[in-house]
Amino acid sequence: MDGDTAARTNVIRVDLQLVADMVAARSRVLDVGCGDGALLDYLIHFKQVDGRGVELSQAGVNACVRHGLSVIQGDADTDLKDYPSDAFDYVILSQTLQATRDPRIVLRQLVRIGHRAIVSFSNFGFWRVRWHLAWHGRMPVAEARGLYWYDTPNIHPCTITDFVDLCRELDIAIESGLALDRRGRTRRLNSPGFFANLFGEQAVFLLRRP
Repeated sequence: MDGDTAARTNVIRVDLQLVADMVAARSRVLDVGCGDGALLDYLIHFKQVDGRGVELSQAGVNACVRHGLSVIQGDADTDLKDYPSDAFDYVILSQTLQATRDPRIVLRQLVRIGHRAIVSFSNFGFWRVRWHLAWHGRMPVAEARGLYWYDTPNIHPCTITDFVDLCRELDIAIESGLALDRRGRTRRLNSPGFFANLFGEQAVFLLRRP
C-alpha cells in the first residue's frame, strides 16, 4: 500500500498499525528503512508527527518523495552515527533489523538517537517456521514476497527470545512488546515467553535507554 492510499483510507498493515499505536501524537519521528513511506505518511496525517525517513533503496526514496515525504537515502548500518543524540522522540526500525549487518550497533544507535525506539521483525521462532524446517529440511519461502533463502535480504534472522536476550545484553530497557499472529491477533510479551515465541509470527517492541 502506498502513502497516498494510507492517507485516504486510514488503513495500513496490521504490524505497522501496532507500531503507529506506540507513537505519541505531535512527536518527532525518524523512520529508518521506511520503504515506500506508508507508515511515515500515516503518522504525519493521523498523528501530526514531525516525521523524517531514511531508506536504502532509491526506488523507496523516490516513492516517498513523490508523496511529499521528507526522506533521504541512507544505510542503517553506516549512517545512523551521523545523527545527534536525543534528536527524535521515536526512532522506528520496522522489519529491517534482520537485514542489518550488525544489529547490536544498530540497536545502540536507535536508543541513542531517540528517547524511545520501536523495533518490529519477523519471528523465526514461529511454529510454522520450525515445522517447515523439521519436516522439509529446508528454509521456508517468505510468503509475503515469494523470496527463497538466496533472495531474501535477511542476514540475521532472530526469534523473540533472541531479541529479548540481546536487549538484556545491551542494557536496553523493554517498555512493552507485542507478538502478532497471522490472523492479526496480538499477545503481550509480558505473558509467558515460550508461547509468544512459538505462536507470534511477528513482534513489535518499544525500547528505551535505562
